[in-house]
Amino acid sequence: MGFTLPSEKSITYYLNIYPMKRRDFFKNGLLTTVGLSVLGSRPILANSHKSEKAKNIIFLVSDGMSSGTLNMTDILMRQKLGRASNWISLYESGTAKRALMDTASANSYVTDSAAAGSAWGGGHRVNNGSLNIGPEGEVHKPIFQKFKDEGKAVGCITSVQITHATPASFCVNQSSRNAMPRIAEDYLKLKFDVMMGGGKEFFDPSKRTDGRDLFLEFEQNGFQVVKDKAEMLLVSGTKPVIAVFSEDGLPYAIDRENNLELKNTIPSLAEMTKKGIEILNKSQNGFVMQVEGGKVDWAAHGNDATALLYDQVDFDEAVGVAIDFALKDGNTLVIITTDHGNSNPGIFNPGPKNIKFESVFESKASNQWLLSQMKIDTTTSQAIDMINHYQNVTLDNEEANLLLKSFFLGENGLYDYDKLPMEVYGKILSRHNAVSWAHSNHSADFVELAAFGPGSETLPGFLKNHELHNFMLEAAGVNRNEFVAV
Repeated sequence: MGFTLPSEKSITYYLNIYPMKRRDFFKNGLLTTVGLSVLGSRPILANSHKSEKAKNIIFLVSDGMSSGTLNMTDILMRQKLGRASNWISLYESGTAKRALMDTASANSYVTDSAAAGSAWGGGHRVNNGSLNIGPEGEVHKPIFQKFKDEGKAVGCITSVQITHATPASFCVNQSSRNAMPRIAEDYLKLKFDVMMGGGKEFFDPSKRTDGRDLFLEFEQNGFQVVKDKAEMLLVSGTKPVIAVFSEDGLPYAIDRENNLELKNTIPSLAEMTKKGIEILNKSQNGFVMQVEGGKVDWAAHGNDATALLYDQVDFDEAVGVAIDFALKDGNTLVIITTDHGNSNPGIFNPGPKNIKFESVFESKASNQWLLSQMKIDTTTSQAIDMINHYQNVTLDNEEANLLLKSFFLGENGLYDYDKLPMEVYGKILSRHNAVSWAHSNHSADFVELAAFGPGSETLPGFLKNHELHNFMLEAAGVNRNEFVAV
């Protein structure tokens, strides 16, 4: 049986959404519930600090963000939401110190997230795939262990698995980023203060090959275990918190915001950031927190423009939360960057009055979600109707046929949903939404880096990724010479 468009009343697993007006995205969601849009297009006239040293550091990384992603998201936010992105507003107002960063790893011009994060986390470049283990087996003490030794509270927040490469790079030593079950065990031993993201499969005894119930073990070791948004909002912060909201990564922001069940159970990156600050700020000695928009990278790999742009919006809302806190606090250094570019998307031939690109304004679903709804007997006309309904794009018959023929078949003759034709669909959509892609993988581009708060004035205009490690230690007044390899 082929796909039939559901009625609004009968939708159960399809997106619960209606056509949106141009400025309605997040209208009753993030912008009103968390009090974001703190910068908008309004200039901040002074970058004043209460002290020379940073008591707190909030390190925000939009994983896999090419410059085109930042650019296109700012255009979308100005035209759809009526305001500039928080990140670009920092540049417009001259508030943030701006730099470019070289992202290479020890063995490649093109880094992966493990090596990129380890450059920040361990202060040394390592080979791709490694977490704070050098090419000759050197063990580099991760920065969160250093800050914890100094008495600061520490925490990681991400939209992918909490055991994924970027959060892990600030926390652990592992020869392979793929050792996520062991990374979950490392977190239990380290007893950091806040860990939030996805990856239930690495804590759930029914999913782990060794059958260990890490959720129970965390509870027995004094943690508060959180598994949904409502529980997170009630956290008081009297115990360290491990919050794991989903298997794998969290849903894309566009899918979460347009599905009432997901929106009620899965927090946004900004909501997690707000709660994380609330908990960590109880520490008298200050805190250091990493916030990762990890699914920006996943969307770029999939050439998924809708997912990419709205997850970058989601990340930018978290930037707003961090800057709002830093402005009020006066003792917080905020660093905003990415670990590497990915796929280098950009707007080309947007059409008269930019109509092609602005079709993304009305999109209601990620490419990944949309393709996962198609069945082996979906017809050409059904595919066209479905795409038009959810993404405001009308494919012709030839494009729809090409898409349907691009699905992989599994051994049972059904579509293999682990091999969705993401790149094929991304190229087809490029003709309609004006977003073109150079590739589907990481790039060697120098990337954007912004800093605001105590210590930001010392940020050089260009630096290598591993130099950011000592920059953070020095900004917080931590003697980096005290730390040696274990």
